[in-house]
Amino acid sequence: MECRICGAIHEHRTYTAKEMMLGLRDEHRYFECKQCGCLQIVTIPPDLARYYPENYYSYSDAAKAGNSLKKALMRLRDTWAATGTGQFGRLVNFFAPNAKLASLRPLKITKDTRILDIGCGTGHLLLSLYGAGFKNLLGIDPFNRENIAYSNGLRIEKRDIFSEQGQWDVVMFHHSFEHLPDQRATLQQAFNILKPGGVALVRIPTVSSFAWQHYGVHWVQLDAPRHLYLHSVKSMQVLAGKVGFTLEQTVYDSFALQFWGSEQYEQNIPLRDPRSYAESPKDSPFSPHKIRDFEARSRELNALNQGDQAAFYLRKPG
Repeated sequence: MECRICGAIHEHRTYTAKEMMLGLRDEHRYFECKQCGCLQIVTIPPDLARYYPENYYSYSDAAKAGNSLKKALMRLRDTWAATGTGQFGRLVNFFAPNAKLASLRPLKITKDTRILDIGCGTGHLLLSLYGAGFKNLLGIDPFNRENIAYSNGLRIEKRDIFSEQGQWDVVMFHHSFEHLPDQRATLQQAFNILKPGGVALVRIPTVSSFAWQHYGVHWVQLDAPRHLYLHSVKSMQVLAGKVGFTLEQTVYDSFALQFWGSEQYEQNIPLRDPRSYAESPKDSPFSPHKIRDFEARSRELNALNQGDQAAFYLRKPG
């Protein structure tokens, strides 16, 4: 088999993983490249759309109403999360953190930064940014049912990255890149539409992690067959270099899901099962104390660069 990332042809190690988010339990084969370490699906299912039902999490309502005080507090929180400014927002973020927006802080963005979000679903993250005062935003996702125009002016368009011709300061993939079949072509297009000195932010699960080594095919973020590619740090470096990027920084930002989700799968409990911690914490196998332990262990793994997901910051030369 030939690795689609680095081109290495070997007898790569293969694995068989079951679909466990929805509980379908059908089997899918993956191979792990001996050279770059990327774990990738052997054959992309022709009926991949059936693994993304209407209640898939990224399609959920992103414009839920809330009282004015809560909205004001969330705006302060989100401004702090994205930019590191505003001390009261820092306090709110301590009690109710927004990890997705925190991944933007290393970019030192301002409210004039032009940001394109690829595979954004209904635009949860962009709505948070818009509410915090960022206006030069656009989301695109070819799998949405239709274009979305929010009353505050934010637009989410039903199309893919290859139709985009604008120039952006930041192009970001928040847990969407691993779902895309054309890895190199997609990243090349991100490079093309970035301004010189711009950054592609790619947040993905990674096999350079304790969770993959420990749980193997029961690792919750393998997520067969939706996740077509599970990159290693080395394979991301290889892919970035092939299209002209420099991998400037890698920040691990995993959380407790890597433990409780994977341990559920070991017990044959799907993510959407009534016994799942995601659906009913009180009916799950895990006590509140155990979940806190998982959270603490996740923070430790992040500090050791062993968490099961990371943000890769890819810089286009100036």
